[in-house]
Amino acid sequence: MKEQWEREYLLENFKEEGNLFFDEAQFQDLKNSLQDVTVLSVFINSRVTRPDFEKLPRLRFITTRSTGFDHIDIAAAKERNIRVSNVPTYGENTVAEHTFALILSLSRNLRKAYFKTRDGDFSLKGLMGFDLKGKTLGIVGTGHIGLHMIHMARGFGLKVLAYDVKKNHFLSEVLGFSYVPFEELLAQSDIISLHVPLFPATHHLINSKNIFKIKRGAILINTARGGLVETSGLVKALDEGILSGAGLDVLEGEELILEEKRLLETAENKEAWERLQITLKNHILLQRDNVIYTPHVAFYSREAVTRILDTTLDNVRAYLAGNPENVVN
Repeated sequence: MKEQWEREYLLENFKEEGNLFFDEAQFQDLKNSLQDVTVLSVFINSRVTRPDFEKLPRLRFITTRSTGFDHIDIAAAKERNIRVSNVPTYGENTVAEHTFALILSLSRNLRKAYFKTRDGDFSLKGLMGFDLKGKTLGIVGTGHIGLHMIHMARGFGLKVLAYDVKKNHFLSEVLGFSYVPFEELLAQSDIISLHVPLFPATHHLINSKNIFKIKRGAILINTARGGLVETSGLVKALDEGILSGAGLDVLEGEELILEEKRLLETAENKEAWERLQITLKNHILLQRDNVIYTPHVAFYSREAVTRILDTTLDNVRAYLAGNPENVVN
């Protein structure tokens, strides 16, 4: 938690018994000094694994300041009777707005235009974009964020296809979109936007095998979780022109970019080397002028962060009162 206002907000609004401890360091660098902690709040870049629980003997409750909880070993927590809560909703409009910012940046070549004009080149060569009106937007996942995307898409005149294992046919009629099989969505969409959580079933949802089913020239947007897209498949799709661009707020293995030195020092097995390869491919990916990357900030508005903090405090209060809320395990 790096922002001073977040600390002040929590201190001002948390009046229950107990001490609040803040630190800017990663959880991985702190866990050896947290033996007395009973309640832990982490964010997505702090992984809590099975061995970590051995070092936290008094821990009884984890509340993550995020909707996703794939950074926490849920099974190991359950075995130790440690409850885990999340923030189910906080920024469906916030993430959807950022997603459309990425779409518009790609459709109007804003990154290319910025670098050209910065270098003194004011020609129009290579900058022709495309209208959103009349194009097909494929939404993968029609939860809170996905539905907000669909609502916004109507204002741009986009046709919307959607894929989800749980279908809401009533809202599909109200909002005017159609559910289709996943492969049909890939084949028909000019823009593909991912809005599903990262589970084993959704890991590498876009991969080297199915990229060839994507409509040629489409753009891919991922503001959900990096692991939904196989990095090798994404690079290949861009290299071969299957995708004309990508807007990414997340990357597979994005935490490794922050820990490259540590990774190099510990790369002694096959898994570590595979992680290094992903990191290298991410660097290659980010150098492309048809890829726009933002550092996992789609959620990051003042209003959304305040809602996250409020729900986190409510989760702690509910746990202390013996009635934990938003429990995911």
